[in-house]
Amino acid sequence: MNSDSTQPRRVAVGMSGGVDSSVAAALMMRKGFELIGLTMQIYDGSVVMPDEGRSGCFGPGESRDIAAAAAIAAKLGIPHHVIPLAREYNDTVLDYFRAEYLAGRTPNPCVVCNRTMKFGAMLDKALSRGIDFDFFATGHYVRVERDSPDEAVRLLRGVDPEKDQSYFLSQLSQQQLARLIFPLGTMHKQQVRQLAAELGLPELLEKPESQDFIESDDYSVLFAEKPPQPGKIVDGTGRVLGQHRGIPYYTIGQRKGLGIGGAGQPLFVTAIDRQANTVIVGTREELYADSMNVGNVKWIAGEAPGRQFKADVKIRQQHTPAPAGIDLSDDGRAAVIFDEAQMSITPGQTAVFYRGEQVLGGGTIVKSRL
Repeated sequence: MNSDSTQPRRVAVGMSGGVDSSVAAALMMRKGFELIGLTMQIYDGSVVMPDEGRSGCFGPGESRDIAAAAAIAAKLGIPHHVIPLAREYNDTVLDYFRAEYLAGRTPNPCVVCNRTMKFGAMLDKALSRGIDFDFFATGHYVRVERDSPDEAVRLLRGVDPEKDQSYFLSQLSQQQLARLIFPLGTMHKQQVRQLAAELGLPELLEKPESQDFIESDDYSVLFAEKPPQPGKIVDGTGRVLGQHRGIPYYTIGQRKGLGIGGAGQPLFVTAIDRQANTVIVGTREELYADSMNVGNVKWIAGEAPGRQFKADVKIRQQHTPAPAGIDLSDDGRAAVIFDEAQMSITPGQTAVFYRGEQVLGGGTIVKSRL
C-alpha cells in the first residue's frame, strides 16, 4: 500500500479458508503486523439447497469454509472471529438479486456484496462487537495507491491480468479504500501458490477454487416463495419460437438451453421483456451495440473526471475494456458511445470505467443503445 506515513498497527484480515486470503494473512504476519481473522457467516438455512460438497459464496458448504478459515488462523496463531450477517445478506444481496432478475435484468451480486457486506457491514459489525483494528486486508488481486495524505486513494488493477478483481471493487468509496490493504495486488497467482507452500500452508493447494455466487447451478432455489412464470420465446418480429421457464433463467447473449432448434442458424437471447414476460432471440449480429446508458455511477475519487471524457469501459468481468466516449447528464447517468460495437451489453450488469491501470468508477447498465 503506497499510502501516507501512518503505518497499520492492528490489521483485520478477511479469511475465506482459501489460498488467497490465507496467503494474504501469512504475508501480513510475516511483515510483523498484529492480525485478527474475520469471516462472514451469511447462510442460515432459510434458503434450502442440497449440500453437494462444493464451495460457493452462499450455501450449506459455508460451514466447511468457516472451519477451514478457523484452522488457518489457528495455524498462524491469530484470533479468529465469525461475523453473523445472514439477515443483512438476505435483505441486501439476495433481495437485490431476486428483484433484478424478476425485472428482466441480469444482476451482479459480487459488486453489491463487496460494497455493502465484505467492506461494509462486516467491518461495522466487527467494530460494534469490540473487535478493534486499524486496517482491513483481503486476498483480492487489486492495488490501492495514494501519493500523500491529502490526495484521493486510487484503485488500480491487479498486476496479474488473469486474476485482476478491480471490476468487482469498482464501487467502493474513498472512506472504504482508505483503510484497505491488498497484499496480493502486485503478485501473480502462481507466486501465491508457491508462497502457500513456502509459508507452511501446502494443504491449500489441493482445495478447489470457486467463484460461484451460490452452491448450485440452479437459481430457482432463491425464488421458492415466488416461482418465475413461464412465457414465450419470440424473435424480433414477435413470432413465437418456443416457451421459456421464467425470465430469471435467461440473460443477454445466452445461446444454450433455449430449446428452440430448427431455426436454421444459431439464436441468442437479445432482449428480455418483463412486462410481456417474453424472451426475445436473434442472430449474433443483433447482439452488437455501439452505445449504452449507465446509471448509479460511483466514482472512486468521489467525483467524475469531467462532464465529457474518454475511458476504457468494461461491461462484464471477462470483457476486455473497450475505448469509449462518456457524456454525463445532470442526473449523473453516463451515456457511453464505444469506438467499436460491443457484444452482449446486458442491463443490470456493472460497467466499469478505466484510465490505464486506474479504476475511475463503475455503475449499472440501464440499457444498450442510446
